[in-house]
Amino acid sequence: MVRSSRALLTVEHVGAIAAVVGVTAGLTIAARVRPGPWLTIVSRILAVLIVIAEPSYWVTEVMNGTWSARYDLPLQLSNASELVAAAALWWPKPILVELTYFWGLGAVLQALATPDFTQHFPDPAYFRFYVTHGGVFVAAIVLVLGRRIFPRPGAPLRVFLITIAFTAIVGLADVVTGGNYMYLRVKPAAGSLLNFMGPWPWYIASGAVLAVVLLTILNTPFLLLRRRTLSDRRHGLDR
Repeated sequence: MVRSSRALLTVEHVGAIAAVVGVTAGLTIAARVRPGPWLTIVSRILAVLIVIAEPSYWVTEVMNGTWSARYDLPLQLSNASELVAAAALWWPKPILVELTYFWGLGAVLQALATPDFTQHFPDPAYFRFYVTHGGVFVAAIVLVLGRRIFPRPGAPLRVFLITIAFTAIVGLADVVTGGNYMYLRVKPAAGSLLNFMGPWPWYIASGAVLAVVLLTILNTPFLLLRRRTLSDRRHGLDR
């Protein structure tokens, strides 16, 4: 998606965020209180919406004659998050859920909080942005907190290694296409934490360190939960 101007704290932005938060809270609570086959149906409907919304951008660019391998390949981490989230909603396998949770809250959440694009409601691109990014956020929370598919021991390391592998592929694509996917060649002009992490290539290393910190923070609640469960079991055996 082409971005060039910010739209923060407008009615469009706040309304969309409120809708995403409302859907997330409603589905999460319902999943915990009344789990059942309906949850699989709703999850798969959301998966289809995400899968349809993202490619619609490519179709539009192709039809307009503006598609370019330098700018429009699905090689941003948010793109990968969307496809993984759709897969996790359809097939809630642990590794897919882990990637959705860590990528969704670590990368997509910032994009939702600070959208940067020119289109406005009711432009289709406006809905596409919030359906894809919001869909990842909904999936991350509902799958983990609603369906209780918690990250397993070692999840942060697995996600970090997969992220590094994906980044390596993106780096190769940048060289071949001359693009700047994942901002591996040039920092964004504004509005990113990368702007505070030094010049190239140091901001890439700083970004990796930040990723480790975020993964650790996001994993902490589940680490504490496992320790508490283990402690309760030990106390139960002692009795």
